[in-house]
Amino acid sequence: MTDIANNAIKEETTMEDQNNEPLLSVRDLQVSFASEAGTVHAVRGMNFDLYRGKTIGIVGESGSGKSVTSLAVMGLLDKNASVKGSVKYKGEELLTKSDAEMSKIRGKNIAMVFQDPLSALTPVFSIGDQLKEALVIHNPDMTEEQIRERSIELLDLVGITKPAERLKAFPHEFSGGMRQRVMIAMAIANNPDIIIADEPTTALDVTIQAQVLEVLKKAQRETGAAMIFITHDLGVIAGVADEVIVMYAGHLVEHNSVEEIFAHPTQPYTIGLLGAVPRVDQKRTRRLTPISKPTMDMLMAEEESGDDSTMMGLEAESETVRSLLHAETEKPIKPMFEGIPREQRKVVLDVKNLVKTFPITSGGFLRRKVGEVRAVDGVSIEVREGETVALVGESGSGKSTTLMEIMGLKKPESGSITVFGTELNDKLTREQRRELRSKIQYVFQDPMSSLDPRMLVYDILAEPLLVQKKSKEEIRQRIAELMQLVELNPDQVDRFPTQFSGGQRQRIAIARALAVNPKLLLLDEPVSALDVSIQAGIINLLEDLQDKLGVAYLFVAHNMAVVRHISSRIAVMYHGRIVESGETDEVFDNPKHPYTQALISAVPIPDPTIEKNRKRIILSEEDNFDDVR
Repeated sequence: MTDIANNAIKEETTMEDQNNEPLLSVRDLQVSFASEAGTVHAVRGMNFDLYRGKTIGIVGESGSGKSVTSLAVMGLLDKNASVKGSVKYKGEELLTKSDAEMSKIRGKNIAMVFQDPLSALTPVFSIGDQLKEALVIHNPDMTEEQIRERSIELLDLVGITKPAERLKAFPHEFSGGMRQRVMIAMAIANNPDIIIADEPTTALDVTIQAQVLEVLKKAQRETGAAMIFITHDLGVIAGVADEVIVMYAGHLVEHNSVEEIFAHPTQPYTIGLLGAVPRVDQKRTRRLTPISKPTMDMLMAEEESGDDSTMMGLEAESETVRSLLHAETEKPIKPMFEGIPREQRKVVLDVKNLVKTFPITSGGFLRRKVGEVRAVDGVSIEVREGETVALVGESGSGKSTTLMEIMGLKKPESGSITVFGTELNDKLTREQRRELRSKIQYVFQDPMSSLDPRMLVYDILAEPLLVQKKSKEEIRQRIAELMQLVELNPDQVDRFPTQFSGGQRQRIAIARALAVNPKLLLLDEPVSALDVSIQAGIINLLEDLQDKLGVAYLFVAHNMAVVRHISSRIAVMYHGRIVESGETDEVFDNPKHPYTQALISAVPIPDPTIEKNRKRIILSEEDNFDDVR
């Protein structure tokens, strides 16, 4: 580091290393919130010690208490929060400090990297101004020249090219990955002892995620800081953590070294969590293991009795334990097209040379076209009976636009779409279009947006059947069949979508799509918004439905591990073009295109031994494969 940097930051001490004392010690941390429905217990007895240079990973699903734990350490919880226990930094209690006292510690001794940098960064201030604020607030004697040199040094450290020029830029001029790099630069500006990274890569594409993780590791090496890394991604945690804490419903379920957690998990929830994760480095040889979670009644009973053994899955006869022990013994369903070679199956969808462009305009009231973006550029896809073809790529690659063109929600500029031997064009009659559309159905990413919250589930499922002029009795019977098909209780059709969980809502969306007996489902990121255990249940359901009904899937996703597990064929999209396609295992085991190679290498694997020895292809801002064929 430069002399300027050394003047700008505090003197480091080695007392805690000499005495082997933790930088941060958390004991019996309990956080609850008062609400109209009663007291919500977000964290229930958290304990851990964090040492210099080490990383503790906190992993768990939505609502497990991960982020609340970090906010409690930082003193950033809302006023309606009740915090008990002890949080000590270098032996000094933090929970009794005022907000003014904590503001002297935040950013200087303990810094935080938030999940969404666009929300965390101020849009009306330049990057240079925001770095300056982070420095000056704890170093008021720094000169303008020192601030500028330190800011350039920080941006260079986190891998932002031309750092001196970028100081004048605003957050909206940066990509998501670059904004997160700026957040890391701000976090390490004052050489903190502890960095708390709260889901820092969740909203990023996998190649950008790999870049940000490398930047975080480099920042930690340069500063010698300890880190608390919060995530729901077991693959990410395997590559960054020394120790892992598994949380569920506010409880610390399991705490051990990263090697022990992944190799020898002891608690049923941890075992289930690992069993629910598809792996990019393995062929599909097993069903995923969805976790049987406790009902709200069980949670309330635990709250009243103080006995959490049932909720934690520790009772030998609990449903969770039994589901995990016997998940592999379920009788498999014989696939409808088993034994029939692919070339002998009918083509259900044939897309050739699809093109879609969007204009780039400028000006105010009288806007003019100054260019165009080729969102879909000569895409060709073939889907046959009973198979799953995955369309993969990162944000902006053209996946969803392609699906919308196939469904008729966007009109292609050129190319052809043939469904069951009939080309979709303007010459088709309304009746012909209706018949073809009944054979293709769409399942959207967010069921809360695609299901009308004002309609009962019964009415949602009945709507497509009414279009087909089914009788009331036929509709009633079909709805009962559909609910059973997606493994939901038929007696719950008189509820609204908001009364179901996210995974249940996605099952309802799938049931609606299946109502008219389609032969092809277009699945647009159907599991991306779901926790890993819920995701496993939906993936298993889709596989079972395909085996029972013979329905084909065009499965759009960015999660390469999910794609490897569920698909038989794959097409990789990059900037609107398909750059590589073929049998799934062949593409994953022997990728030819450099973008496919980078994409697969960037996917984290939930195995710390493999992660520590992997060589990743880390893309830079300048990497572009548009000319690679």
